[in-house]
Amino acid sequence: MHVALSHITPWNAKGEGQTAVDQSQEMERILAAEKPNTRELAKLVATLSVPTIMAEVCNTAMEYIDTAMVGSLGAQASAAIGLVASSTWLIGGICMGLSVGFTVQIAQFIGAGRNAEARNVLRQSLVVLALFSLVLGGAGAALSGHLPYWLGGEPDVASEAARYFLIFSLAMPAALLMRLCVGALQCAGDTRTPSALSMLMCLLDVVFNFFLIFPNRQISLLGLQLLVPGADLGVTGAALGTAAAEVVTCAFLLWATCVRSEKLALFGPHTHARLVETGAGDSTAKHVPETWRLSSRCLKTAGKIAFPICLERVVLNSAQVVSVGIVAPLGTVAVAAHSLAITAEGICYMPGFGVGAAATTLVGQAFGAHRRDLARRMANLCVAGGMIIMTCTGALMYVLAPFVFAVFTPDVAVQELGCSVLRIELFAEPLFAAAIVVMGALRGAGDTLVPTLLNITTMWGVRITLSLLLVPTMGLAGVWVAMLVELCVRGILFLVRLKRGKWLERKSLT
Repeated sequence: MHVALSHITPWNAKGEGQTAVDQSQEMERILAAEKPNTRELAKLVATLSVPTIMAEVCNTAMEYIDTAMVGSLGAQASAAIGLVASSTWLIGGICMGLSVGFTVQIAQFIGAGRNAEARNVLRQSLVVLALFSLVLGGAGAALSGHLPYWLGGEPDVASEAARYFLIFSLAMPAALLMRLCVGALQCAGDTRTPSALSMLMCLLDVVFNFFLIFPNRQISLLGLQLLVPGADLGVTGAALGTAAAEVVTCAFLLWATCVRSEKLALFGPHTHARLVETGAGDSTAKHVPETWRLSSRCLKTAGKIAFPICLERVVLNSAQVVSVGIVAPLGTVAVAAHSLAITAEGICYMPGFGVGAAATTLVGQAFGAHRRDLARRMANLCVAGGMIIMTCTGALMYVLAPFVFAVFTPDVAVQELGCSVLRIELFAEPLFAAAIVVMGALRGAGDTLVPTLLNITTMWGVRITLSLLLVPTMGLAGVWVAMLVELCVRGILFLVRLKRGKWLERKSLT
């Protein structure tokens, strides 16, 4: 007996995952409405944003857990990961940019009701990014033995860093395909599945690290002494644990995207249901054959979207290197305080990236449906929500900063300096939120070049320049005053870009 499409959920017949369908259906209803009220739009923004924020929390928590577990091994282990951190961050940014080049197209095609073409984009993205990740991962593996030494690492530290980067490179296909699937599901209106799987990845990372990093050891549990086996691999174990968590999570995400997603499934019951209902796929498939053949139009569009983002990551990464070079001469306490303050500030802006991802989906689908009015309203609501949330997180961090630094380090001097400089920057959180969320909204419209130029200009023209001018007289505080000014300027420029509405004049990708 054939099953009707409407009776199939993203997970199973019992109804698990029904909420993912509800999200998608609510978006379709709002896109079809002549003039949905603001309350409905705000509810949709919240529905999409909260799971994405939770995913960001899990991803950040995963980084902190890795840092804490490796840090317990000593300074050499932490230094080994820190040595190649800028390289892994750069590669991660490039991978994110490449995936956005395809996922924005998916969002706009789904918004236009052209699901067959969205699936064709997914097919091409899987092929292209799988091949690219193999090439990039192979190059990283080939260079892994040399990179830490090029970065100035001492032999003992460099050898561990080389093994860490080798494993990171070998796991790159899983990491890149995972990013693609997360973006594709979010752009299809399903933010809960990626969020749940991010939580799973965080849990798996802890479990794998627990057994791979440390040696055999005795632990006390409920009064009992238990022998816990361990591989005693140290930094290598941390890399293997993270890689294993990514591989497992990637497998689940591929299944959720390609088999269980109502709109994106390439295999499984949904594809069969579409054939039963229409005789040729879904309603959009009658004149659009579903194929794995690469399309020059799709690839060119992906390149136009992705290139500015990748360029931005390269330039911003170099700016971060310069910033570290400015701080380094200030001494060990300043370097430690700076590093920990950046870590603490990262907690504040996680919600911004969650709301920004929701903005990409909402604006992308509205653009695909040729609803510029909704695109503007959704962008404005997302920006307002992001600014409110990050204002609250900034205020909370301002109050809790002494306690946060007390957890990070027992060094009182580092605590006091880190707390004081962090509190300088926290006043910029509302406008930093504006920059993050507006950038997400503009990406949904396919506008990536102007945001890239704004980010590069403010980073180099304001933050780096001001840091060089202020550090001689203000010390580390000068770097953070420069950061405060730069983030405020960046936020204002992005708000101006949003308000002027030139991005609304862009042609839909559909």
